Amino acid sequence: MNKTASSPSASDPSSPQRGQYFSVLEQHLAPHGLLTRLMYRATRVRARWFKRWQINWFIRRYGVDMSIAEQPKLETYPDFNTFFIRALRADARPLPADPDAIACPVDGAVSQAGPIEHGRVYQAKGHDYSLETLLGGAAEHAALFDGGVFATLYLSPKDYHRVHMPLAGQLREMVYVPGKLFSVSPRTTDTIPGLFARNERLVMLFDTDAGPMALIMVGAMFVAGMETVWSGLVSVDHRGGPRRWDYSKRAAPIRFERGEEIGRFNMGSTVILLFPAGSAGLAPAIQPGAAVQMGQHFATLAAGAQHAAQG
Repeated sequence: MNKTASSPSASDPSSPQRGQYFSVLEQHLAPHGLLTRLMYRATRVRARWFKRWQINWFIRRYGVDMSIAEQPKLETYPDFNTFFIRALRADARPLPADPDAIACPVDGAVSQAGPIEHGRVYQAKGHDYSLETLLGGAAEHAALFDGGVFATLYLSPKDYHRVHMPLAGQLREMVYVPGKLFSVSPRTTDTIPGLFARNERLVMLFDTDAGPMALIMVGAMFVAGMETVWSGLVSVDHRGGPRRWDYSKRAAPIRFERGEEIGRFNMGSTVILLFPAGSAGLAPAIQPGAAVQMGQHFATLAAGAQHAAQG
């Protein structure tokens, strides 16, 4: 007589479901804000012996390649955070030769990428989330990108943690959205529904040759602040309500060329890119799980999509 093998369950200590259950439970019970504030302080300690120990341990643990750093000598970094957001050599991340190529904004890995359908963005394993919620509740902004394409890029601890402009554009608006600080590791994104629309995030809307483009920096546990080059540190204590900045009426517009630095993560996290329908096609290499580097050919402007940037 044939016997049907029983499937593993959460009651089985060795089952993947049980491991995922406790992983999610741990995320919900952890004091996210307290741990992140402690991380903020620990990574800025300037005692030489302590910061030297932090940096050396981190390089060994994650295999950081210091040969491409602008400052490869560790003694030049006054604290761990300065090392973590280190600049790279000018020749370390060349931009695509094709003027219609959209450059990857970060080093990391593709978590997910594809179409935005019915106002929803795919997360992982059957989870998706609302585009409108991701953008801080702005229905008019969500309408710009419905039917377009997205890419979610995960920055691991060893990665370069500065964010660069994918293509030339002018900053229209920035919104800081407070939220949770769940981990954004692949295991967590597989198990916590709507993670990226629940976590703290910084939404930046640009006018580009592809039309509007949104770049969202997503906070997470231990991400002790997100910075932009025009405003400095935006979040530290993760409290309060949404904040919105309108840059569209400035006498001196804030404009960036392709490849220019626009922001930094003080500890690692995730970047999400949004493009409107018919504006850009993702490069074939941009597939879930693929490693990416800042500056590589990420997407291509669609024929006829080169609009004049809106004011």
